Amino acid sequence: MSVTAWIAVLAIFVTIAALIKKCEVRVTLLTAGIFLCLISMHPMSAFDQFAKMMTSTTLVQAITAAMGFAFLVSYCKADLHLVTLLTKPLKALGIFLIPACTIVTLVINTAIPSAAGCAAAVGATLIPVMIRSGIKPVGAGAAILAGTIGSFLNPGSPHQNMVGQYVGISGMEFIIQNMPTYMTLWAISVVCITLVEFVLKDHKGGEGFEGMDNLGEKVERVNILYALAPLVPLVLLVLGNTCVPILKMGVAQAMVIGAIYTIIVTRTNPAKATTEFWNGCGKGFASIVSIIVAASVFAMGLRESGLIAALIEVLKGSADYARWGGVIGPYLMGILVGSGDAATMAFNEAVTPHAPEFGLGIVQLGNLAYVSGALGRTMSPIAGVVIVIAGICRVEPLAMVKRTALGSIVGIVTLLLFF
Repeated sequence: MSVTAWIAVLAIFVTIAALIKKCEVRVTLLTAGIFLCLISMHPMSAFDQFAKMMTSTTLVQAITAAMGFAFLVSYCKADLHLVTLLTKPLKALGIFLIPACTIVTLVINTAIPSAAGCAAAVGATLIPVMIRSGIKPVGAGAAILAGTIGSFLNPGSPHQNMVGQYVGISGMEFIIQNMPTYMTLWAISVVCITLVEFVLKDHKGGEGFEGMDNLGEKVERVNILYALAPLVPLVLLVLGNTCVPILKMGVAQAMVIGAIYTIIVTRTNPAKATTEFWNGCGKGFASIVSIIVAASVFAMGLRESGLIAALIEVLKGSADYARWGGVIGPYLMGILVGSGDAATMAFNEAVTPHAPEFGLGIVQLGNLAYVSGALGRTMSPIAGVVIVIAGICRVEPLAMVKRTALGSIVGIVTLLLFF
């Protein structure tokens, strides 16, 4: 390898160390990417890549529209009606309340793609229900945490749209192609958390805590039209991409139709609701698209340094190397940093487009990196979603991730062996 390629290897370790120390993700990735382009004598490559990704139509449309819709649904309180509707039948299930609550969280996370946002909405309702039914607070929290991988099925996911654009497919088409993987990981999550909590006897001896009855906002009477609002875009996209071709549309169009439906049925002030939608779009660009842009600049630095070319030559010798790298790298970063997003996006920007050169599909490799980062997050005591749930049920984050560890590890092994 060239000198610049070895410097790039050092830059990767420095970047990982900075992320572990909680340095700002975008600043870290941008700085590393620009530095590598400079030492490679191609400084404008970093800035050209920055400009290119800032206006990536597929990514910006899907991500900002999905975040805008999520903000609007939350503002109109439609998400509370969906949570209440799904949780009402759960109170008399006994030990089966644990897998039931995990499944409900998985479903709601599909409609509310933010893991932390979903945990806050669902946890405030389900955790008190579980504790009153005799489940320990730590077990209640772990059951919710195990369900925060449901966003695999959200077509507004930045990862799915990012990889999908390489092969010219939409986020929904990406989901349909990888549905067996997602359903397998969902099943593993539900079964493993149930087994662990049964062995640890978490279903026996739950005790409440002061203030538990005041958690979250309450909905006394569910309005079914409100409850359906968060699901409208998902239904349109599923139908359009499967059995009703006339409804085939992009993520942005589905989110806008869902927003119109929500405003109409909730009779919310259109001006205020629309403002909230645009606030969500801006948040999506600032918090999600910006990370993708920064990761792409970092990946460009790795390419210009010659490291990616050297790595591809190694990977051409065995597809297994690429699969292991795509799974283990984002997974470990998810555990260490609390989010596998940065590592996943950098990997999918730099390596995944070259997957055919070493015998793998672009969609296959990109998806492996995506789900591995998410599984790593459920095992990290410093992840935002873990801290949110731990705060709701008043337990230590580490105690919860000990319970989700089995499902996370079994999921990773399953990915390596079968997908």
